[in-house]
Amino acid sequence: MVTLDDLRAALAENGSLTEHGWLAGAVALVAADPGAIGGLFPAAGRRCGRGPLPALPGWTVDQAARALLLAALPSELLADEVEAVYRYGDAAEKLAVLKALPLLPLGDAAVVLLHDALRTNDTRLVAAALGPYATRLDDAAWRQGVLKCVFMGVPLKNVHGVPERADARLAAMLDAFARERRAAGREVPADALAVLEQVKEG
Repeated sequence: MVTLDDLRAALAENGSLTEHGWLAGAVALVAADPGAIGGLFPAAGRRCGRGPLPALPGWTVDQAARALLLAALPSELLADEVEAVYRYGDAAEKLAVLKALPLLPLGDAAVVLLHDALRTNDTRLVAAALGPYATRLDDAAWRQGVLKCVFMGVPLKNVHGVPERADARLAAMLDAFARERRAAGREVPADALAVLEQVKEG
């Protein structure tokens, strides 16, 4: 799993995290004045850029910058501020929050954000909600999230923990989905079939 140190190293290599640059100053300001994150978090995309981070496939510069801003928050304010920037953020900001969750000492405090993301029809948010932090989702919610990914065409390789968490109940849900698809003359995603086979063999 990616760590905060990985993000710092990638941003330093990218040139976004320099000693006297905008991001370093923003991180220091958030640590000193947590309320400042409300203005700095949205600005990260404009100030740091939105391109990919070659050193960390799947991450963009603004997502990594926003994760560092969240990590700078005092622990006693972290859960409330994380929820606030998610609630008031646009899709890109929500996505950055979801990707940062497993890197932050939140315990179960942000599980509510996963439930919110799983109610959306944005494939990026749904996939991000089923990242490493989704180990904190209960089994029923996780299974529904996996099934939604199959419905939406989100590859199950992007869902954290499928080999470990797939069980008979998930297999039954996927089997019902597969029968409906076949009855409608439609293909069943290969990764859903692979999970079915895995559970049968297990």
